[in-house]
Amino acid sequence: VQLQASGGGLVQAGGSLRLSCAASGGTFSRNSMGWFRQAPGKEREFVAVISWSADSTYYADSVKGRFTISRDNAKNTVYLQMNSLKPEDTAAYYCAASRMDSLIYGRRVKYDYWGQGTLVTVSS
Repeated sequence: VQLQASGGGLVQAGGSLRLSCAASGGTFSRNSMGWFRQAPGKEREFVAVISWSADSTYYADSVKGRFTISRDNAKNTVYLQMNSLKPEDTAAYYCAASRMDSLIYGRRVKYDYWGQGTLVTVSS
């Protein structure tokens, strides 16, 4: 599975961005899809995950209520809608695919494939 993330950019605090991650190869509809981020000098952290059929989603507490993960299995694409952005959301954002279903395993899914990052910069 190859993953291509896009949609990053520069936005003012309080603004919105939508990230996309297009998948090719494999069977997209049988992959849980996750978003992670890594800020400069910090470790990569979990942001959100969506199950195979979009039946369940999980979010990091830091983004809950502001970010929404969704997927379109017909387009082999997962999205991350980010609203009310804060400067602390500044990071490189990565999408990842897991053959485990997060509907069953929740946030414990292990990721098999990773995309390249897309940079999000939130100015104050």
